Amino acid sequence: MRLMQEEMIGYESEEEREMESSSSCGSIVDLGFQEKSMKVVVVGYALTSKKIKSFLQPKFEGLARNKGIFFVAIDQTRPLSDQGPFDIVLHKLSGKEWQQILEDYRLTHPEVTVLDPPSAIQHVYNRQSMLEDVADLDLSDAAYDMQNAGSVGVPKQLVIEKDPSSIPDAVKQAGLALPLVAKPLVAKSHELSLAYDEYSLEKLEPPLVLQEFINHGGVVFKVYIVGDAVKVVRRFSLPDVSKRDLSRRSVGGVFRFPRVSCAAQSADDSVADLDPCIAELPPRALLERLARELRRRLGLHLFNLDMIREHGTRDRFYVIDINYFPGYGKMPEYEHIFTDFLLNLAKSKYKKRSSTTSLP
Repeated sequence: MRLMQEEMIGYESEEEREMESSSSCGSIVDLGFQEKSMKVVVVGYALTSKKIKSFLQPKFEGLARNKGIFFVAIDQTRPLSDQGPFDIVLHKLSGKEWQQILEDYRLTHPEVTVLDPPSAIQHVYNRQSMLEDVADLDLSDAAYDMQNAGSVGVPKQLVIEKDPSSIPDAVKQAGLALPLVAKPLVAKSHELSLAYDEYSLEKLEPPLVLQEFINHGGVVFKVYIVGDAVKVVRRFSLPDVSKRDLSRRSVGGVFRFPRVSCAAQSADDSVADLDPCIAELPPRALLERLARELRRRLGLHLFNLDMIREHGTRDRFYVIDINYFPGYGKMPEYEHIFTDFLLNLAKSKYKKRSSTTSLP
């Protein structure tokens, strides 16, 4: 089994738990050396050192600073309420203690936008609940502006929490067809396995989610959402599996796929060599509608979708994973998209605050 090039069907891995820290303070104030209408937007961030390196790149920080956005590291050793003041808090750290700190901070500082609510993030960290909102979507009311845009669903899947010996029977009862993709139940790992036969299912390690593998031409669409902005790129994925492959004894077993290097070539770089039916991006109208509905249902501003097109079709798509605060550094033009997002967020909050204080 050969993994083509960049990313597998998977989830953005949970990075190291280290975090760089420093202290500073600021608020939305006038800049004396710039035009009077420009406001300073202070973004407090709590990110792992790996996420800081990939996200807060010099070009992005420079562009943001020119627009009046300043990033300030949150010091985890000090009470959050003693730091700032912040206009926006940007975070991606794990742990119940940190979640509780953020929830308390949101209650005591309603004037600060926290990206995103910890409870909403936890919903997509669990693969049992992650795709529920996609499965429940009904885009039919948008048919008037989505002619031939296509349909979006999720693969059939099954949650196994314990007892590997029960997996073959559970798979039969659920009516799942081989091969099956096995993913950790807690979506904090890139690792996945592909099981080709029922005898191999007992080798899997619960808790996990089993998902029917859908042939998709070896290409996955990474749909990045940043507020109202939607950006999609192609990435190489697992190659298709034919009935002939399944009939070969040599294919039987479980194949494990660890994390793939992010430095590998993306499918966008080889689009000219791909079959047009495989390489064609999902319709824009479909992506925007899907992103808008999921933002509302999930209560998130920052996430991406791993989306595939069923091979042999033009308009049948499946969402196979949702990732909170993904690797935006790999998204083309992320610096401009993210800067505009933060400015619009602060502007909206500022206007709302001003209208509230001006009421009699």
